[in-house]
Amino acid sequence: MSAKHVETIPESGTEMFIPLNKLKKSPKNARKTPHSEAAIEAYAASIAAKGILQNLVVEPELDGEGAATGFYFVTIGEGRRLAQLLRVKRKEIKKTEPIRCIIDTANDPHEISLDENVTRENMHPADQFEAFKKLAEERGFGAEEIAARFGVTPHVVRQRLRLGAVSPKLMQVYRDGELTLEQLMAFAITDDHARQEGVYERLSYNRDASTIRRMLTETHVAATDRRARFVGIEAYTEAGGSILRDLFTEDRGGYLEDVALLDLLVTAKLGREADAVRASEGWKWTEAHLDFPHAHGMRRTYPHPVELSTEDQAALTTAQTAFDRLSEEHQAAEELGDDVDARFGELEAEIERLEAKRQAYDPDDIARGGAFVILNHDGTIRIERGFIRPADEKPQAETEEGSDAQAPNECGETDGHAAQGDNGEEVVAEEEDDDRPLSDVLVRDLTAHRTLGLRLNLSEQPETAIVGVTHALAAQIFYLGADAHVVGIQPVKTDLAGHADGIEDTPAGKAWADRHANWARQMPRDVAGLWAFVAELDHDSRMTLFAHCAALTVNAVKLPWERRPRALATADRLAEAVSLDMTGYWRPTVRSYLGRVTKARILEAVCEGVSGEAAERMVDMKKADMAEAAEQLLAATDWLPSLLRTARPEDRTAVPSEAQGGDEYSQAAE
Repeated sequence: MSAKHVETIPESGTEMFIPLNKLKKSPKNARKTPHSEAAIEAYAASIAAKGILQNLVVEPELDGEGAATGFYFVTIGEGRRLAQLLRVKRKEIKKTEPIRCIIDTANDPHEISLDENVTRENMHPADQFEAFKKLAEERGFGAEEIAARFGVTPHVVRQRLRLGAVSPKLMQVYRDGELTLEQLMAFAITDDHARQEGVYERLSYNRDASTIRRMLTETHVAATDRRARFVGIEAYTEAGGSILRDLFTEDRGGYLEDVALLDLLVTAKLGREADAVRASEGWKWTEAHLDFPHAHGMRRTYPHPVELSTEDQAALTTAQTAFDRLSEEHQAAEELGDDVDARFGELEAEIERLEAKRQAYDPDDIARGGAFVILNHDGTIRIERGFIRPADEKPQAETEEGSDAQAPNECGETDGHAAQGDNGEEVVAEEEDDDRPLSDVLVRDLTAHRTLGLRLNLSEQPETAIVGVTHALAAQIFYLGADAHVVGIQPVKTDLAGHADGIEDTPAGKAWADRHANWARQMPRDVAGLWAFVAELDHDSRMTLFAHCAALTVNAVKLPWERRPRALATADRLAEAVSLDMTGYWRPTVRSYLGRVTKARILEAVCEGVSGEAAERMVDMKKADMAEAAEQLLAATDWLPSLLRTARPEDRTAVPSEAQGGDEYSQAAE
């Protein structure tokens, strides 16, 4: 029987190489929370590039009799041991890889492992940022190579390199504790030191990171801007434009720095679109605009219904039949194949093209008129057609009213020419001339009496009154400068586009434009036929036209310099009367509301629309992230800000007396 082999216990302080598979985790290690996978990855990458720079500290494992087993417990360096095991798993080294260790049997293992983690002072982040920058500049390492050597992602390296490029002046402010890391990251959005320092000098009490970013990019254009979306990032960069990227937040594509170049590209592309519309549709002119020129001062014409040609009708029937058949074949399919989806798109485009032919502009209007090519707020093109410049209007023919002819009176005779005396009374000329017109004074006198008669009769005929009011409104709304109405009601129209950016592009804005265009298409071309058109409508249609014209005059816009509480109170009553539910027209999004209010109001919205718990979970978010998260949470709700809510009549509180006018108003009326 052979004698048992006894391992020799090395003397404390001895440096020796121990095979990796002979090292164990020490049960006396003070660190109980396991190393993260990211930390082990970083150790492994560093060791692979530079070796183990710091020895492991170990103590021999002893059996029950106090004899050495040949294994060692790692007191200091467990992370490095795990990193080497990871490298074994990746077949980078063998499990017997020799590891340089220091034997320590003199100190308490628990205490020295605690000391290793407690008394060590980490490098200041600023030093780390500048060290990474030095590696890149002096040794020529790229982000990927540095990442591989330190076990981090290339994105993290790019972030640290960007931070290392911040102005030395601001880096020192950060070292002194007068800037937070979040604020420093905001400054790192640009590498222009002068601009960074200039913004720092302009900062007031509000040093929020989002404020710093906004100030640094205030002369740039976000990639989400309609101009950038219209031109396209690729076209912009191909033209030599540069893009500023924020490596620390979700920047949605970055910021375009060369605004002049972008505007040049937008103008050129819009111009090409306008030229294409003029060439393909035959308009006399087309104009390209970023926004619709509401002060154009032109009369607008609309297309009128026309019959499809036999060929087009047959093609439409064929396309619609094919679409219906395809829909029936795939109605149960959860997902359509690419070929089927493409076929649906082709048929939809063909049907839309043929349906558009049901409406056509008068060739004379096309020859004299033009169209505006507008850039929508979503970066798409909108074409507004049918505008006639005043210079292109047809000359007005002379009317009988302006001629010398005078119609006979009821007795078959004509009134003699009347002149006006010095005292303002009429003097009938001694010579009677059947061809002379009535005097102005007499015309005024007679027509005043006729007007009184019209008022008396009209007041007893509500249905005819509706015709008259509808005619007056429609004549002024749909016919520019026609002056054809006799009922003295004038529509006061407020251009909402001047108050709410992009309102025309919303579903509600498009619905209103379509409704207005639908009525315009039905109007007679000559305003002289408008009375007959209104009178011959059936009752429901006439009331619908009346409501449309009246609706165009509604103005519930609240302006900071206006004081009209009675009108706004009336707007509330009108909202109740028509059962207004703004959830059908408006949704709380980052652009419409959440990105334009304070964090407190965002949290208030989430608390009201979702729950207090949901709002509580968002408290520590940055404003931009909070706004986006709130948009997602509120999308499935019917939450509205108080200004858009319609009160139920039973819940309405009384309007304060000063808003209603009170005694002061009554006394003034007396």
